[in-house]
Amino acid sequence: SQELCSALEQDRAKLQMNKEAVEQRTRELRKEGELLSKSLEQQMSLNRDEERSCQMLPALPEKKMVFKGLVTNKEDMNKLMLTPVIRYPLLGGSALITFEEAEVAQRIIEAKEHVVELSCGEELEELDRCRVRVQAAPVDILLPSALEIRMTRSSRSILVSDLPSLGIPEESLLDKLELFFSKTKNGGGEVESREFLDNSAQVVLTFAQDGVAEPLIARGHIQVLIGKGKYELKISPCMSGDITNLQFQPSRCPRTVLLSGIPDVLGEEPMRDTLEIHFQKASRGGGEVEALAYVPAGRQRVALFTEDAG
Repeated sequence: SQELCSALEQDRAKLQMNKEAVEQRTRELRKEGELLSKSLEQQMSLNRDEERSCQMLPALPEKKMVFKGLVTNKEDMNKLMLTPVIRYPLLGGSALITFEEAEVAQRIIEAKEHVVELSCGEELEELDRCRVRVQAAPVDILLPSALEIRMTRSSRSILVSDLPSLGIPEESLLDKLELFFSKTKNGGGEVESREFLDNSAQVVLTFAQDGVAEPLIARGHIQVLIGKGKYELKISPCMSGDITNLQFQPSRCPRTVLLSGIPDVLGEEPMRDTLEIHFQKASRGGGEVEALAYVPAGRQRVALFTEDAG
């Protein structure tokens, strides 16, 4: 009978321990759910702001593509290399921190909550030290995973390249090109528009009528009188592309951590320095910090993510 009572007492103690563990886990899950709900509300608010901004724009800005002389193997002819630049809204009271090692970022994320000491003086008493609690979370972004582009050849435009470096203003060179290609004896016609392509020494000329561009493109090259000299310029077809399908997939940044819940108790620069000092300490689970951006409460900024070459 005494042994039975002892066994029952042990079972009761085990059940009590299990109950406390379940209650503790329930509290943790509830706290995680509150954080996720808050994060979702913030993201939805940002999405609404972005939708309102997008509604103000009639269309995406046109992008010009130009060949810079790089060639590749025939096997790669159907591949298009993309270099995405992701704009990530950063709310007030948060920070993005990128570590040199992905393992450090993972440790910080797994800890979830961090106590950051704001008082740097070692001589302060324990009760005089000021601390804040911040939450650490992974950074998930959307990256393009599939892209389809419909290429269209313009029937009225030509691409003029191999332009000489004469040291004259771009507008003067455009005037000379328009004057030459507007004459029928040179195989041209009335020029509707002309423009330099961004970051290139190439010009797009668009004629007012059909039937002018194709004969010029067929010639391939043409000698043009510019100033006191004649220069052989290359004539190529002008291609434009329209995106017909663009798909995204979620991607987690392995070396970057989002810190949230940062109270507005220090200036922007002192808080940034404090966070960097704290998360560089190995005793806190940190490591070498590569970059850190902090946004004080009440403000909002946009972080730029580029491809990780490391």
